[in-house]
Amino acid sequence: MEKIDVIVDSMSRQGTHNIAITLMQTNGEPLPQWEAGAHIDVFLPNKICRQYSLTGNPQQTQFYTLCVKKEPQSRGGSRYIHQQLRVGDTLQISAPRNVFKLQDAERYTLLGAGIGITPILAMTETLEQQRKAFTLFYYVQTKQDVALLHYLSKQFIYGTCEILCDDEGHSIISQLPDAFNVPHQQHHVYMCGPAGFMNYCEEQLTRLGWHESCIYKEAFAPVVVASDAPTDCFQVKLKSTGQVFDVPQDKTIATVLIENDIAVPLSCEMGMCGACLTEVCSGEVDHQDTVQSEQEKQAMPQHIALCCSRAKSSLIEINL
Repeated sequence: MEKIDVIVDSMSRQGTHNIAITLMQTNGEPLPQWEAGAHIDVFLPNKICRQYSLTGNPQQTQFYTLCVKKEPQSRGGSRYIHQQLRVGDTLQISAPRNVFKLQDAERYTLLGAGIGITPILAMTETLEQQRKAFTLFYYVQTKQDVALLHYLSKQFIYGTCEILCDDEGHSIISQLPDAFNVPHQQHHVYMCGPAGFMNYCEEQLTRLGWHESCIYKEAFAPVVVASDAPTDCFQVKLKSTGQVFDVPQDKTIATVLIENDIAVPLSCEMGMCGACLTEVCSGEVDHQDTVQSEQEKQAMPQHIALCCSRAKSSLIEINL
């Protein structure tokens, strides 16, 4: 994976628990183009790699903007950014990847909860530029938790923004947006936030008759996927060389391949980013990732997330 050298150009407090960070290339050149919904890998000096959504205007490539919440149960990424990262520090990042792209529709309802506003905000910028109608609902615990208010306060021409505070009685559970009441194939819903928030929204949309093809979501944490696959060892075969490796219960396909000096494009290692998705040539997949839709998991050819998914068959051959 090619890495880009960047410098922390600015940091600013965004609500009670969030910090916005702007990154610029150390050589002053523009950064790679990106689209709303994209994220990057950030390689921190403490040897941790984390994925963060890009926010702001996708037309702006002189710098990237991230917004990071300090997580109470941080695994080291957000804690480092909040406590140790400073303006002027240098980092490495990946080029943008996008598994949360805006699809063509006539109208959009955007739902952001907490720090989930980051990719959603970039979507408002894109939809404004495309002159497409949208409604943004931003759910927070209190007004003090609102992030990126300077973006949200702008006067939208083609859309509207509503900030809803839980402590004022405006949670998603207390009242669903009226737009949900009339499903339409050309009306798409995009959501990003805590798993419980998104699961509730998706359940209500399904109950009201929305088709899954109109619902898009991005998670910040891996979802536990139920599996009826055997937990025993299976084998993985590489199409390019014919090599076969045993994958025991306590190791992932990616781990086994790396231990045998096979290059694997890893990033999140939780089945959330899509970096390690690899085409399956034969065998039955036990999908454990959350980056692919159910349709994609059933499509042919199938793709397997090497960092978390397993095989239902005794042997699986991959295009690697």
